[in-house]
Amino acid sequence: MTTKAYYWDFFGPNAAGTATHFARHLTEFLQKNAVADCTVDTESAADGHVAARCVAPEAAWSVIEKSLRPRRSVP
Repeated sequence: MTTKAYYWDFFGPNAAGTATHFARHLTEFLQKNAVADCTVDTESAADGHVAARCVAPEAAWSVIEKSLRPRRSVP
């Protein structure tokens, strides 16, 4: 299965809380729109940076890209 990781980056002292909150809404969106086989979590690349991440199969790419406009993606 081909997957792509999508990221929404948050910066500053509240980045962890904001990314966690966004990830919760992202999960709700995926469930509401019946987008299957996605994994949602958060990760930090450095102090003051936390990203919400969604690893999605190819079938979900268009919905995520059009509806959620991620900041970046990695194949």
